[in-house]
Amino acid sequence: MEINAVLVAVIVMIILCLMRLNVVLSIFVGALTGGLLSGMSLDKVISTFGKTIVDGAEVALSYALLGGFAALISYSGITDYIVGKVIKSMKQENSQKSRLKIKITLVAVLLVISVLSQNIIPVHIAFIPILIPPLLSLFNELKMDRRLIATVIGFGLCFPYILFPYGYGHIFQSIIFDAFGKANVDIEFNNIWKAMLIPSMGYVVGLIIAIILYWKPRTYKTIKVEEEQEMKTLKPYPLIVTGLAILATFIVQTYTESMIFGALAGILIFFFSGLYNWKDLDAKLVEGIQIMAYIGVVILSANGFAGVMNATNEVGTLVESLAAITGDNKAFSIMMMYAIGLVVTLGIGSSFATIPIIASLFIPFGQEIGLSSMALIAVIGTAGALGDSGSPASDSTLGPTAGLNVDGEHDHIRDTCIPNFMIYNIPLIIFGFIAAMVL
Repeated sequence: MEINAVLVAVIVMIILCLMRLNVVLSIFVGALTGGLLSGMSLDKVISTFGKTIVDGAEVALSYALLGGFAALISYSGITDYIVGKVIKSMKQENSQKSRLKIKITLVAVLLVISVLSQNIIPVHIAFIPILIPPLLSLFNELKMDRRLIATVIGFGLCFPYILFPYGYGHIFQSIIFDAFGKANVDIEFNNIWKAMLIPSMGYVVGLIIAIILYWKPRTYKTIKVEEEQEMKTLKPYPLIVTGLAILATFIVQTYTESMIFGALAGILIFFFSGLYNWKDLDAKLVEGIQIMAYIGVVILSANGFAGVMNATNEVGTLVESLAAITGDNKAFSIMMMYAIGLVVTLGIGSSFATIPIIASLFIPFGQEIGLSSMALIAVIGTAGALGDSGSPASDSTLGPTAGLNVDGEHDHIRDTCIPNFMIYNIPLIIFGFIAAMVL
């Protein structure tokens, strides 16, 4: 049996990540392995990788600038003030009941903010460097398992876009709609969220499992907040400037449909407000950019990986092999489609980039085995989402790690990727399978 280059490339990348090789290097080695195995020359692999990197340039720059903007918001003192108030309240009561109440509140607030970041205020992962680093001391005081935070945020970053047709969800569902159009299959846009209703319940079940598994206390080796630490005060002008910057970012991003110009609007308000001197603001801006720039580099590398995998022309071969293996067995065919979707998305790191690839293959194959349009939507949407929850190259895992690992106490693979992968993908496959069988 001939070895599939795409499958080998993804396996190599995942193994190297698990061995703690840098994610960017793992992606490059995986792409190199897959490209050479498919018969491409070394020059062809490198040139294809380099050319397709630019496809992610806009997103990478957006994340870097949003990271800088987030750092300026944090510099204004709002998050430190809120954290200080919470810690003071907790220490005043210092009871098990008050600590439990604060822990529940923190989880609920982070969950709501994560969900809103995908639709109502579509900043995606840019909120993470604003909120999470200042909260680490509080998490440690409460002995909160950071895997709980990573999975809660992971839920908020993925669940909304596969179900709600707003913000990033509108983009995701538009990609599915366009894919069906290119395959000359007529579907109604409004039916996409309906088809994804059953699969999305996999995330709800996964979230419940995550809370049960990771609610137990876990201790981290970080500096504790001192009892005598002074409460930070918040003056009116910084609050006004920060509010205006956030509002400007939201308005500009909405009208220009550009995260880059939205972030720039907010950053410029901070610089021209006279609130701080430019030297201090510049240092904080660079600090924030550095946090998110690494995510940008991974996204660029993932685009290069996707380009090489497309150039191998072996994704189609993978599906042809699937058809030969499954025959007329509908249930087995659906499971194999999910397996291929998982493999492809794990390698690319983005369900948004995966949908056009797998849809072009799954739509004709699904029609051949008798799947309805609604069932096909469920299969394609679920298969695309599978890799987002757990891929080392996904911004849905890179974002939480960027915030939780500021003090070096949170491992990207073991504490973010594996928990998200195990907790969400198994329920997703189960509910996605049910949807494909009944719709």
